[in-house]
Amino acid sequence: QVHLVESGGGPVQTGGSLRLSCAASGYAFCSRDMSWFRQAPGKEREVVSTINEDGTTNYADSVKGRFTISQDNANNTLYLQMNNLKPEDTATYYCRSFGAFGGRHCAWYWGQGTQVTVSS
Repeated sequence: QVHLVESGGGPVQTGGSLRLSCAASGYAFCSRDMSWFRQAPGKEREVVSTINEDGTTNYADSVKGRFTISQDNANNTLYLQMNNLKPEDTATYYCRSFGAFGGRHCAWYWGQGTQVTVSS
């Protein structure tokens, strides 16, 4: 069974930090490209950051310089270090992975999300 389990969210004050984790298991990776998305109430889900197989990274303009994505391939875990958090970072954060479960075609898999709430 596919498991993408995010953790590390919670309440934090403006300027604080959190480190999100996403543990992947139960499927074969079709690509090591992995991403963090977030969705605030009443808004569409948006990509926050992506790490590619070659180790290159991309960030949304709104988080550049504050968030850092990383990946531990040995443990199939994705991270998002979030510093200098702002109220507008409040959202549910999701990780996304591209894999294949049980010999099926490759597909995008999503975690259940972890809530980040930044208070001013």
